[in-house]
Amino acid sequence: MWIPQILSAIIGLSAGMLVAAGLFSFITGLGVISDFADRTHTGEHVMLYEDAIVVGGILGNLLFVFKIHIPGGGWILPIFGLLAGIFTGCWAMALAEMLEVFPIFVRRVKLVQCIPWVILGTALGKTAGALLFFSRHWGK
Repeated sequence: MWIPQILSAIIGLSAGMLVAAGLFSFITGLGVISDFADRTHTGEHVMLYEDAIVVGGILGNLLFVFKIHIPGGGWILPIFGLLAGIFTGCWAMALAEMLEVFPIFVRRVKLVQCIPWVILGTALGKTAGALLFFSRHWGK
């Protein structure tokens, strides 16, 4: 009776660790962490950044799986949303840089002078979409 449950727990934990390791390797491989360290001139703290990402992933999973209540969540949620959005945006930009999407797009469309406006428009569009999404779901 206990053997199938123990085996399921071992398989589940192993699969979860494998997926998490792959995700953290992907984040590191994209260069998000090194870009943060380079832009802030804090290259000596790269290991701290990597540890913070791993600890954040572990704590986020624990909070999600065990449904732990965080007091004061009403004012923490917007701060978390802002920080998660910044991180996700940096992750997407790192992926786009790695794939060289923007240089190819700029060459094909022959878009040279308006690049800052395209970036601003993209950022404003994503912001408006997020605000619309969360304003509809805020009261539920």
